[in-house]
Amino acid sequence: MALVSAKGILEAARDGHYAVPAININNLEWTKAVLETAQELKSPVLLAVSEGAGKYMGGYKTIVGMVNGLLEELNITVPVALHLDHGSFEGAKECMAAGFTSVMYDGSALPFEENLAQTKEIVRIAHELGVSVEAEVGSIGGEEDGIVGTGELADPKECKIIADTGIDFLAAGIGNIHGAYPENWAGLSFETLQAIKDATGNIPLVLHGGSGIPEEQTLKAVDLGVAKININTECQTVFAAATRKYIEEGKDLEGKGFDPRKLLAPGAQAIKDVAKEKMTAFGSVNKA
Repeated sequence: MALVSAKGILEAARDGHYAVPAININNLEWTKAVLETAQELKSPVLLAVSEGAGKYMGGYKTIVGMVNGLLEELNITVPVALHLDHGSFEGAKECMAAGFTSVMYDGSALPFEENLAQTKEIVRIAHELGVSVEAEVGSIGGEEDGIVGTGELADPKECKIIADTGIDFLAAGIGNIHGAYPENWAGLSFETLQAIKDATGNIPLVLHGGSGIPEEQTLKAVDLGVAKININTECQTVFAAATRKYIEEGKDLEGKGFDPRKLLAPGAQAIKDVAKEKMTAFGSVNKA
């Protein structure tokens, strides 16, 4: 199945009261693990790519070629969108030109009027190409590939203005954080989320920093209109832990255990386990 826009995937999730995971990919093993799990569970999925990961993997055209090849040769039939995560204005345009089917333009660190103007321009370009657009209001806490936010709560009025640009889904700060959550984290602000939903109407909402949010809070957010939940840190930590265990147990020294296909296999399985857990928890299983 060819890559699709995320618009239809997330509108179906919103209407069905479930969420679809957007899982960040960093290499072939990551991508293959997520796609195989989505196919096994019959779950739609978004493959998310940060600009940093894009550079690491050799560029956006390389990623598009890899993903399209895997879709064909793994016989993937579930809906898959290739999505730029926290993209700059120029990065979003580059990804669309390379063949991404969805982009996030993150202008949340800019003055609001500048964010608004650039979001409008990205929407214009994207919709001419059939590409879906995510925008952000209210910076998300923590750090991801140099994008730093303190986790402030978004202004529902600003969310309404950004939503009216024609974006397809909206990320809004509701106390969520990228990376590991500190012990003193106050939790999600459902009052803010409800106010954003009331202000923006029926647009699918996005929860960034999905790794580490307690499941009961995640499910409550889904009930309030969140249709896309981003997962990154959790996959990175389990991949590292599984790889470390393999080496500490000396398995890389047994026979041809040093072969990267064997060395990276435990980490890839760990990513599959996380993907399966999230698809099940978010309710996207058998929704393809």
